[in-house]
Amino acid sequence: MEKVTVLGIGNLLLKDDGIGIHVIDHLKELEYDSNYNVELIDGGTCILDLLDVFMQNERIIVLDSIKGGHEPGTIYKLTPEELGTYIKSTTSLHDVQVLDILRDAKYLGFDPEVVIIGIEPEEITFDLELSPMIKGTIPKIIDVINEELNIEIA
Repeated sequence: MEKVTVLGIGNLLLKDDGIGIHVIDHLKELEYDSNYNVELIDGGTCILDLLDVFMQNERIIVLDSIKGGHEPGTIYKLTPEELGTYIKSTTSLHDVQVLDILRDAKYLGFDPEVVIIGIEPEEITFDLELSPMIKGTIPKIIDVINEELNIEIA
């Protein structure tokens, strides 16, 4: 059986930047890990410490906020290659770290399939709560994760 991890990254202290972590917390409440045999990881703000995750999994879904210039709440689904051509001054440090960690894993002979699900933030400021609009996208984000994993919810 394929080993799959959903990795949420972001900063919970910066409102919508923490969306990846908030989604992981929501998936844990739904017992997603035990129901669908998926590992859920709160990666925090420095995924460079998570090289082992990229070495021990065949598939990784990364959840993070991405400033893509679209409406807040827009959900992006990107490959690392697509993200690599997209890097600009407003790109999150976390997104750059995803590319760095993948490069390091490949140097060590590991090449997991990685998909990045990014959410356009509404507001990045000091606050522990998501903006109401971004919080409202969590069910849609979970739908995208389910689609990516071919999980059908009745």
